[in-house]
Amino acid sequence: MPANPSTTAATHDDAELRHGAPALRDALDRAARKVAPVWPLRHFVAVNPYLGVAERGFAEAGQILGRAAGTRVTMPRAHYTDAIASGRITDADLGTALDAAQSTGSALAAELPRDVAAIRAALAANPTSAPLTRTPCVADAAATATGKDWGRLVVERLSLWAAGYFDEGQASWRQPGRDLAPYAAWRAAAVLDRTPEIMGIKGFRQTVRGLPANAADAAEVILDRLGVPSAGLDAYLHRLVMSFGGWSAYARYRVWQAELYGGGDDAHAEVLVARLAWDLAILEGLRARGVAQAWDSARSALAAPVMTAADTDIAIDVLLQTALEHAWQRGLAGRFPVAPAAAVAERPKVQAAFCIDVRSEVFRRALESADREVETIGFAGFFGFPIEYVLLGHDHGGAQCPVLLTPTFVVREAVEGASETEEVELLGLRMLRRRAAKAWKSFKREAVSSFGFVETVGLAFGGKLATDSLRLTRTVVHPSADGLDQAVVERLGPRLTPQELAGRIVGFPPAERLAMAGAVLGAMSMTEGFGRLVLLAGHGSTTVNNPHATGLDCGACGGHTGEANARVAAAILNDPDVRAGLVEKGTIIPDDTVFLGALHDTTTDEVVIFDQDTVPASHRDDLERLLSLLEEAGRRSRAERAAWLSLEEGRPVDTAVLERSRDWSQVRPEWGLAGCAAFIAAPRHRTHGTDLGGRSFLHSYEWRKDDGFGVLELIMTAPMVVASWISLQYYGSTVDNEMFGSGNKVLHNVVGTLGVLEGNGGDLRVGLPWQSVHDGERLIHEPLRLSVVIEAPTEAMNAVIAKHDAVRQLVDNGWLHLFQMNETGAVAQRYTGSLTWIPLAGGTASMAA
Repeated sequence: MPANPSTTAATHDDAELRHGAPALRDALDRAARKVAPVWPLRHFVAVNPYLGVAERGFAEAGQILGRAAGTRVTMPRAHYTDAIASGRITDADLGTALDAAQSTGSALAAELPRDVAAIRAALAANPTSAPLTRTPCVADAAATATGKDWGRLVVERLSLWAAGYFDEGQASWRQPGRDLAPYAAWRAAAVLDRTPEIMGIKGFRQTVRGLPANAADAAEVILDRLGVPSAGLDAYLHRLVMSFGGWSAYARYRVWQAELYGGGDDAHAEVLVARLAWDLAILEGLRARGVAQAWDSARSALAAPVMTAADTDIAIDVLLQTALEHAWQRGLAGRFPVAPAAAVAERPKVQAAFCIDVRSEVFRRALESADREVETIGFAGFFGFPIEYVLLGHDHGGAQCPVLLTPTFVVREAVEGASETEEVELLGLRMLRRRAAKAWKSFKREAVSSFGFVETVGLAFGGKLATDSLRLTRTVVHPSADGLDQAVVERLGPRLTPQELAGRIVGFPPAERLAMAGAVLGAMSMTEGFGRLVLLAGHGSTTVNNPHATGLDCGACGGHTGEANARVAAAILNDPDVRAGLVEKGTIIPDDTVFLGALHDTTTDEVVIFDQDTVPASHRDDLERLLSLLEEAGRRSRAERAAWLSLEEGRPVDTAVLERSRDWSQVRPEWGLAGCAAFIAAPRHRTHGTDLGGRSFLHSYEWRKDDGFGVLELIMTAPMVVASWISLQYYGSTVDNEMFGSGNKVLHNVVGTLGVLEGNGGDLRVGLPWQSVHDGERLIHEPLRLSVVIEAPTEAMNAVIAKHDAVRQLVDNGWLHLFQMNETGAVAQRYTGSLTWIPLAGGTASMAA
């Protein structure tokens, strides 16, 4: 595309700097996809922060991110040298890690020491890693030339615009231009913004006004005038994306969602072009201050980056990280029983299915220890029902399924036992109360009325403030009770009967109920041996004044509680017609088996069982016994978790834990999935009675019942991938919280209802707060890549790996470790890449051998 005639083209010698439009669009898209998406706060979920570079090996990705963002993918070197000094990392661990790294044949592998002695010598000579050198951009060159951090100004101004443009309902006044594409909207606002010129960037508005209105045209003009060499284009664009990584991540989320539902969106590339325009404006506006010369010198490094000491140190540090993981795997192996107990043949009184979440491991173990006749099962917390759950009074709802999936069914919330007239009246009352609450909130926040509000009725809130501070009340009404009386809330539940809502069919037709029931039971390896009571426990959390509250809820339910999924699954599996249909398919559920939907609160370790009034009289004693067992398991779980919660001394554990859930000042209501390090897919009897420390995802799986290995494929492409996302989010938030976390929780300010800023400005923060991984004195989450142990034939796992590129990237590029458990319960083989496995001498005794 030709340059805009109103602009003055920069002069340079390289004719090849004119980038063809299709190639340029591909480059913009490619660069913008190198940042992982971040989900809004209303359904905040764990995301692999390295997703955009997952097609590269772990060490190579570290090199790429080091240059693009100045970030490391490992801990400071002292973290590893301390582990070596203490004996935790042995020479055998170092040797195994070295052999694995050298086998990759990469350029970085060639930089490694030749043996363990050389590794130790290198660490002695260089106790700290060499500084990283970032790919230059114009803002960096300007900072060098002038001594002023222009990149910070860019982020502040872009963030201010993005907060208004992407706002999802928090702003009282809507930003103009929201109907335009992101770049066009930014350009329309930037030509009116005098701040850059006040700060010293001459002609900022004129430069922006002279750019084409179309993002693709503007990008070509900008890159041509900046003189970015074609060979360095990808590196340069990646640098810009990472310099504005938070809002780039949110734009990437919009693209992810659009593509997931079969659409398209260019928000990620458009935001990148706005960032590009800032580089041009800085170059043009600061020429007189030597920025042009500084940029000419800096951009020469774009085309041909050279191997540096930092690259060698990245390779060594990744090797040390791998050695640390081998050391941890040896400890994990030691926890498995030498002679695992055989599966119990007798019919259990209770079967309790929980989410595979690591927090469930603690509760499951406590419940089993409370009664040996209880059998627990691990399965994804949405229980195989990918639904959109529409709350009462709404036409659309949230996706109650992993973010890798789209809802298959729509389920509407209804008031149990209410007539159509009563439900309409309740709905009208709820909407009236919500409108009144919204009007009152607006009155409190308006520029003028807020002052009169404080002066007039401020003291009236003293009682509420006191009860909130004493942890007796919530700071805000629970969302499920918003606008409804508690008696009505207790009657809310999913309605499965097919009907129309806002032009859509909601509910489950009979044929779909049968198909879903059969698929779910098969995926849970639960086709026989049903207990009298089968508990399906989704999970959620209780916390107040916490922007990231949904991050403590169920990731398998898209950052929502699993209540709706559990209740839907239980209702369908209790359906007599469904059971009759399952008999014809070979699955016989005894007449006296009753399914119960429940919710496990991971903050308080309380379990609520829903629809208890539907339990037949013949099972009342069983239900009372189960409720008692759940209470006991909750007490045991709270006692175990208390050791990590820094509770006030002298107070009863149960009281202290329960109060944390109502404490508006509490920055650590629970530890979430901190500590997660392993994923185990095997029959429960392989780990029964084993204390895994709340660090393992536990998925029940019996490969001999898996005809065609369809369930194995499902496990490796969904729960295993989601678990790796969670593991890597905690990993990234620990090794570099500044880049991949969200900083100090105490300083958070919610912006646009979709994310947080740290303080009153800066980039949108992604990932976890520092308080989610650190207790103020020590790390609670040890950053380790996930160790996956699956009991299944290696040939079957290879077939899944070969079929799915996303899975192959994870296991071949070192984003997780994969092991095979054999028929005796021993961890017998390690996956080494390219569909090859090596036997482990001594089985579970030598996972890292």
